[in-house]
Amino acid sequence: MLGQFLSRIVRRGTLTIVRPSGRQESFGTGEPQVTVKFHDKRAMSELALNPDLKLGELYMNGRLTVENGDIADLLSLLITNLSKAKATGLLRPLRTFRRMTRRLAQFNPAWRAKVHVAHHYDLSGKLYDLFLDRDRQYSCAYFSTPGETLEEAQIAKKRHIAAKLSLDKPGLKVLDIGCGWGGLALDLARDCNAHVFGVTLSENQIAVARERAQSAKLSDRCRFELVDYRALGGSYDRIVSVGMFEHVGVAYYPAFFAKARELLTDDGVMLLHTIGRTDGPGSTNPWITKYIFPGGYVPALSEVMQAVEESGLIVTDVEVWRLHYAETLKEWRRRFMANRTEAMRLYDERFCRMWEFYLAGSEMAFRHDSEVVFQIQLVKRQGALPLTRDYMTDTERTMRFAGVERMPRERRVG
Repeated sequence: MLGQFLSRIVRRGTLTIVRPSGRQESFGTGEPQVTVKFHDKRAMSELALNPDLKLGELYMNGRLTVENGDIADLLSLLITNLSKAKATGLLRPLRTFRRMTRRLAQFNPAWRAKVHVAHHYDLSGKLYDLFLDRDRQYSCAYFSTPGETLEEAQIAKKRHIAAKLSLDKPGLKVLDIGCGWGGLALDLARDCNAHVFGVTLSENQIAVARERAQSAKLSDRCRFELVDYRALGGSYDRIVSVGMFEHVGVAYYPAFFAKARELLTDDGVMLLHTIGRTDGPGSTNPWITKYIFPGGYVPALSEVMQAVEESGLIVTDVEVWRLHYAETLKEWRRRFMANRTEAMRLYDERFCRMWEFYLAGSEMAFRHDSEVVFQIQLVKRQGALPLTRDYMTDTERTMRFAGVERMPRERRVG
């Protein structure tokens, strides 16, 4: 079964599999050439029956190893070929089945959303220091000029977002939905003279964000709470959400945008930054759901827009970032591998292999498949923003963020 599947899929590049007996079989032709070894007989049948889940599990557990190349090379070869197979309709039955069952996987009421967030974001902060920038920006960086470092590209991302928020007067009230460790909120408070309220469901993130605000003497203008967006009240001049919408779930899109409209002032502006897919509605990879982001889903633009239109909000700008996240993930993976020994001290070999698979697979999805980043600007009133986009570029060119603080009480690595 596995051989039949690979012979139909692999056309570009050469994949060689080594059976436990030592027998080898190759699929495809040309470069790149990748060799995979199976260490027990059951591994091959398990992979054939459920490849999307079992490939990652077999790699995590050491039952499958990459002998020629590394896991990134293997995933690059497979995703490149699978993307072409997807276009031919070969995988259509599987995609249809997953779409039919995706709402169950995305069941995400408030109580369960907190559990889902804790699964990923309440891991040790030291882990994230192994591969993120010093501000712990855990979302796509914006490589605005060639040769930028990750730190520079993450600052550029925040500057790009701030320009789209049109923070044209001091003292604006800003809501940051999914504030992470507080980096963007602190910069908006410090450098844009805004009053920022950041919310997250991560216990670890909220503790760090509050301590950073206190250390920066910004607690009077930047506060953080552990609360679900559905429980929020009040009104805000600006709303920003970066990397949180992927955790909402399709069934909850109407509630998300209805709440955003309720919270936004009549002349308010919202900026939504989310991973998206260019090939229409789909479903989440089962390995990602089980091990990395339970309840998560990357939306198609059509799914987002339908909910926006029903909410009464008005779309004023849409930007698509294509390879920026591939480059971000490439650097995250490089840093993680350089600090892998430290990761082993925090967790174990199985966790490290899981994280390698996650970072490499995500990078290749952005590089060779249909994943991108959408930035969507929204308002309640047509005249809330200038008629042309010039204000964005003018602001971005002149805005300068003062910098960031180090994470409190944690030794940085690498």
